Amino acid sequence: MAYSEHQADRIRQRLRKQAQVSEKKMMGGLIFMVNEKMCLGLDQDKETGDDRLMVRVGKASHDALIFQKGSRQMDFTGRVMRGFLFIDPDGFDLEDDLDFWIDKALEFNGKLTET
Repeated sequence: MAYSEHQADRIRQRLRKQAQVSEKKMMGGLIFMVNEKMCLGLDQDKETGDDRLMVRVGKASHDALIFQKGSRQMDFTGRVMRGFLFIDPDGFDLEDDLDFWIDKALEFNGKLTET
C-alpha cells in the first residue's frame, strides 16, 4: 500500500470529531469511511510518485470544484468517475486547503446519510 502516513495523520486529525470513521486499505491506498460511506482517500500517483488525495464530492459539485487549485478528474480506472476528484499536493499541502477539501467531502457525505 503506497500512501504517506504523514498525510494520513493530517486527515485523521480532522476527522476525529466525526461519529463513525473507519479506514480501509483498498485501491492501492487508504480510504477513509465516514458513516460507512466512502469519503476520502489517499494514495500515491503511480506516474509521479506524489501524494494524491481522493475526495468524494458528488456529481452536483464535481463541475464547480474541478477548477480548484490542484484538482483534476478522477480517472482511476481509465474512465472519468464523476463525483470524485483527485487533488494533487499543491491543492492540499497547506492546512487551509486540506480543510477545504475535507469540508467538501464531509458535506457530501452528510447528504448521503440523510436519506
